[in-house]
Amino acid sequence: MAQNIFIANLKKYRLAKGLTQEQVADTLHLNTQTVSRWECGTTLPDVLTLPVLAELYGITVDDLYKNSSIAYDNYAQRLASVYEDTRSPDDFMRCLAEYEKLQQAGKLSLADKWNLAMLHQFMMDYCIENAMKWYDDILTCNPDEDPFSYNRACACRIKLFFAIGKGNDILNHYKMIYDSDSSNPRTLEHLLRAYLYANRTDEAYACFKEGIMRFSDDWTLFIIGGDICRNLGKYEEAIALYDKAGDIGTAFCDELYSKAFCYEALGKHHDAAAMYLRIAEILRGRGFDVEADMAVKTATRLKNEIH
Repeated sequence: MAQNIFIANLKKYRLAKGLTQEQVADTLHLNTQTVSRWECGTTLPDVLTLPVLAELYGITVDDLYKNSSIAYDNYAQRLASVYEDTRSPDDFMRCLAEYEKLQQAGKLSLADKWNLAMLHQFMMDYCIENAMKWYDDILTCNPDEDPFSYNRACACRIKLFFAIGKGNDILNHYKMIYDSDSSNPRTLEHLLRAYLYANRTDEAYACFKEGIMRFSDDWTLFIIGGDICRNLGKYEEAIALYDKAGDIGTAFCDELYSKAFCYEALGKHHDAAAMYLRIAEILRGRGFDVEADMAVKTATRLKNEIH
């Protein structure tokens, strides 16, 4: 029974795609009689031919053995239906690879573009859900175990809240915490970041000026204060704050990156490029070759923009 379904499907899917036996044979570099014998059940395609045949018919290999499947316009659309069902990252990557082939060949139909957008949206939902799960898990950890990673995770979590339209919730959360206890520099850091992401820079600036008096040795707050000033167009004050952070000692050339951003915003591409080359030198000396190469690439882009 299963073999009869398989044999019938070979012909059904070929006809659904509007292909002749000759066209299938030419694609598979076989003779027409071989394809004919498959559809008559005299012989069967070997296991290595099945994936190629399935892709040609816009189905999966499993579909060849099913009694109620339809042929899709192309193999990518079939994989999209699989991913829609499983929501598996592996199935997403398989589908994406097939759509990239179609895109490179200039064969994306409107339906393909819709499917491509849809599967990215599904993956976005999956990523957001899992990102939030891990951020929430981090909040249950002891901050003293790895303060740098913990606080960077908190910063990313705040940004994610704004990305998914819940920025006011996280901003009000940290305002409430800060109002009840302003003695923790990390609480101030998180509140300032939330103000920045909300584009409430005047309030952020006032909060920074009031809070920094209590935490004059916290380099992270000076970096954020510089970012606030940069957003307000107070570039000289921003650079002074970045330099103060550098004097205290940052973790990953933070003050140099921030100054480079300032110079680029001011149109001082030569100074920005020089800053990125300095960053690259420092990072390479610490063994961060990939990051150093990225900094060099940015410096090269900025130099090209000068001319």
